[in-house]
Amino acid sequence: MRTIERNEILPLAEYELIRPHFRARIIEEKRPRRVAIGEHLAVTFENRDTVLLQIQEMLRTERITAEPAINHEIATYNDLVPGDDEVSLTLWVQIPDKPLRDRLLVELTGLEDTVRLDVDGESFVLKGPRPDGFMEGRTTAVHYLKAKLSPVAAAAIKAKTARVTLVIEHPQHPARVELDRATVAKLGEDLAT
Repeated sequence: MRTIERNEILPLAEYELIRPHFRARIIEEKRPRRVAIGEHLAVTFENRDTVLLQIQEMLRTERITAEPAINHEIATYNDLVPGDDEVSLTLWVQIPDKPLRDRLLVELTGLEDTVRLDVDGESFVLKGPRPDGFMEGRTTAVHYLKAKLSPVAAAAIKAKTARVTLVIEHPQHPARVELDRATVAKLGEDLAT
């Protein structure tokens, strides 16, 4: 999948004009890409459009207009765009209550190293960079993870025939969620581009 290029990023004033329509379209695109994993965890499978929205929204929120800072955001978020035969996701720890969140982020230390995708019985470990501000003895609330699939697994997902399961093997939060057909179809579309 092609990464985001600088000429695709709109200046803030232009983005404001299209924002309601663009956000609504991407939010709808994200709906089948979002998978809950228990009460406090969720993932969003990323693609080019979801990343473009994140870049535009970050520039808007932070009021970033300096060219070096814009290029930094593009480079940072382009790491989320899946490459050939790759699956990319954002893993979220969603806990609004700060004391509970702080406690669970300690309990979930190493969470980012326990995530895999099973495709028709073949396993693929999802890996990502250590987030900025990473601290020993706790995890962070957001992780960006990718897995390179085998050609057989990628072909099965493209054909929308694969049985795909997201697995977390963390001792404090073991989970197994089979992806529904709509989610597998979106991954298939991504792998076909």
